[in-house]
Amino acid sequence: PDPRPAPIVLLDNPRHLGNIGAVIRLAAGCGAAGVLTTGTVDPWHPGVVRASAGLHWALPVAGRGLDDLPTGPLYALDPEGEDLRGAGIPDDALLAFGSERHGLSPEVRARADRLLALPMRPMVSSYNLATSVAMTLYHWLAGRPGTPLPAG
Repeated sequence: PDPRPAPIVLLDNPRHLGNIGAVIRLAAGCGAAGVLTTGTVDPWHPGVVRASAGLHWALPVAGRGLDDLPTGPLYALDPEGEDLRGAGIPDDALLAFGSERHGLSPEVRARADRLLALPMRPMVSSYNLATSVAMTLYHWLAGRPGTPLPAG
Protein backbone atom coordinates (compact mmCIF):
# COMPACT_ATOMS: atom_id res chain seq x y z
CA PRO A 1 0.00 0.00 0.00
CA ASP A 2 0.99 3.63 -0.51
CA PRO A 3 2.48 5.39 2.48
CA ARG A 4 0.08 7.56 4.44
CA PRO A 5 0.34 11.19 3.25
CA ALA A 6 -0.44 12.76 6.62
CA PRO A 7 -0.64 11.90 10.32
CA ILE A 8 -3.70 10.37 11.95
CA VAL A 9 -4.99 12.04 15.11
CA LEU A 10 -5.70 9.57 17.93
CA LEU A 11 -7.85 10.86 20.79
CA ASP A 12 -7.27 8.62 23.79
CA ASN A 13 -10.55 8.28 25.68
CA PRO A 14 -11.94 11.77 25.01
CA ARG A 15 -14.99 12.85 27.00
CA HIS A 16 -16.37 16.13 25.64
CA LEU A 17 -18.42 15.96 22.46
CA GLY A 18 -17.61 19.54 21.49
CA ASN A 19 -13.87 18.95 21.78
CA ILE A 20 -14.03 15.84 19.60
CA GLY A 21 -15.98 17.75 16.97
CA ALA A 22 -13.55 20.66 17.08
CA VAL A 23 -10.63 18.25 16.60
CA ILE A 24 -12.33 16.66 13.58
CA ARG A 25 -12.93 20.09 12.07
CA LEU A 26 -9.35 21.27 12.46
CA ALA A 27 -7.90 17.88 11.42
CA ALA A 28 -9.89 18.17 8.19
CA GLY A 29 -8.61 21.71 7.66
CA CYS A 30 -4.98 20.76 8.26
CA GLY A 31 -5.12 17.74 5.97
CA ALA A 32 -4.80 14.99 8.59
CA ALA A 33 -5.36 11.46 7.30
CA GLY A 34 -8.10 10.76 9.86
CA VAL A 35 -9.28 10.98 13.45
CA LEU A 36 -9.56 7.90 15.66
CA THR A 37 -10.89 7.72 19.19
CA THR A 38 -10.54 5.14 21.94
CA GLY A 39 -12.98 4.76 24.80
CA THR A 40 -16.73 4.85 25.09
CA VAL A 41 -17.72 8.12 23.39
CA ASP A 42 -18.99 7.53 19.84
CA PRO A 43 -17.14 9.87 17.46
CA TRP A 44 -20.30 9.85 15.30
CA HIS A 45 -22.57 11.02 18.14
CA PRO A 46 -24.87 13.77 16.79
CA GLY A 47 -23.30 16.28 19.20
CA VAL A 48 -19.84 15.51 17.79
CA VAL A 49 -21.07 15.77 14.19
CA ARG A 50 -22.68 19.13 15.00
CA ALA A 51 -19.49 20.43 16.65
CA SER A 52 -17.43 19.32 13.64
CA ALA A 53 -19.57 21.47 11.31
CA GLY A 54 -20.31 18.31 9.32
CA LEU A 55 -16.66 17.68 8.43
CA HIS A 56 -16.85 13.99 9.39
CA TRP A 57 -17.23 13.36 5.67
CA ALA A 58 -13.98 15.18 4.82
CA LEU A 59 -11.73 12.51 6.37
CA PRO A 60 -12.02 9.07 8.00
CA VAL A 61 -13.41 9.18 11.55
CA ALA A 62 -13.81 6.05 13.69
CA GLY A 63 -13.66 4.59 17.16
CA ARG A 64 -10.95 1.96 17.62
CA GLY A 65 -9.48 -0.29 20.25
CA LEU A 66 -5.78 0.00 21.02
CA ASP A 67 -5.17 -3.37 19.37
CA ASP A 68 -6.76 -2.14 16.13
CA LEU A 69 -4.65 0.93 15.36
CA PRO A 70 -3.07 1.57 11.96
CA THR A 71 0.65 1.12 11.51
CA GLY A 72 3.08 3.98 11.91
CA PRO A 73 5.14 5.54 14.68
CA LEU A 74 3.06 6.57 17.69
CA TYR A 75 3.92 10.08 18.88
CA ALA A 76 2.13 10.87 22.12
CA LEU A 77 1.71 14.36 23.54
CA ASP A 78 2.72 14.37 27.18
CA PRO A 79 4.00 17.12 29.50
CA GLU A 80 7.05 14.97 30.30
CA GLY A 81 8.02 14.57 26.65
CA GLU A 82 10.67 16.36 24.65
CA ASP A 83 9.86 19.82 23.28
CA LEU A 84 7.76 19.53 20.13
CA ARG A 85 9.66 22.41 18.52
CA GLY A 86 12.78 20.28 18.16
CA ALA A 87 11.00 17.24 16.74
CA GLY A 88 10.00 16.40 13.22
CA ILE A 89 6.68 14.62 12.73
CA PRO A 90 6.66 12.00 9.98
CA ASP A 91 3.70 11.87 7.61
CA ASP A 92 2.80 8.34 8.71
CA ALA A 93 2.69 9.17 12.44
CA LEU A 94 -0.21 8.52 14.76
CA LEU A 95 -0.48 11.58 17.01
CA ALA A 96 -1.99 10.59 20.36
CA PHE A 97 -3.65 13.08 22.69
CA GLY A 98 -4.96 12.25 26.14
CA SER A 99 -8.36 12.99 27.60
CA GLU A 100 -9.21 16.46 28.81
CA ARG A 101 -8.90 15.64 32.48
CA HIS A 102 -6.71 12.55 32.80
CA GLY A 103 -4.21 12.85 29.96
CA LEU A 104 -2.87 9.79 28.18
CA SER A 105 -3.81 6.35 29.39
CA PRO A 106 -0.89 4.26 30.69
CA GLU A 107 -1.46 1.87 27.77
CA VAL A 108 -1.04 4.53 25.09
CA ARG A 109 1.88 6.14 26.91
CA ALA A 110 3.65 2.75 27.14
CA ARG A 111 3.13 2.11 23.40
CA ALA A 112 4.47 5.51 22.35
CA ASP A 113 7.56 5.55 20.17
CA ARG A 114 8.16 9.14 21.21
CA LEU A 115 6.72 11.49 23.85
CA LEU A 116 6.40 15.13 22.81
CA ALA A 117 5.48 18.17 24.91
CA LEU A 118 3.94 21.43 23.80
CA PRO A 119 5.77 24.57 24.91
CA MET A 120 3.91 26.24 27.75
CA ARG A 121 4.68 28.81 30.43
CA PRO A 122 5.08 27.25 33.90
CA MET A 123 2.05 29.03 35.38
CA VAL A 124 -0.30 27.48 32.81
CA SER A 125 -1.55 24.00 33.66
CA SER A 126 -2.68 22.77 30.23
CA TYR A 127 -4.12 23.58 26.82
CA ASN A 128 -7.57 22.68 25.57
CA LEU A 129 -7.59 19.39 23.64
CA ALA A 130 -8.43 21.02 20.30
CA THR A 131 -5.75 23.67 20.85
CA SER A 132 -3.16 20.95 21.50
CA VAL A 133 -4.12 19.12 18.32
CA ALA A 134 -4.06 22.36 16.32
CA MET A 135 -0.58 23.28 17.60
CA THR A 136 0.76 19.82 16.79
CA LEU A 137 -0.74 19.64 13.31
CA TYR A 138 0.52 23.14 12.58
CA HIS A 139 4.01 22.04 13.63
CA TRP A 140 3.72 19.12 11.19
CA LEU A 141 2.60 21.49 8.42
CA ALA A 142 5.37 23.98 9.18
CA GLY A 143 7.89 21.21 8.60
CA ARG A 144 6.65 20.82 5.02
CA PRO A 145 6.91 24.36 3.56
CA GLY A 146 5.57 24.68 0.05
CA THR A 147 4.04 21.22 0.14
CA PRO A 148 0.34 21.27 -0.74
CA LEU A 149 -2.06 19.83 1.81
CA PRO A 150 -3.02 16.22 1.10
CA ALA A 151 -6.19 15.92 -0.94
CA GLY A 152 -9.21 14.78 1.04
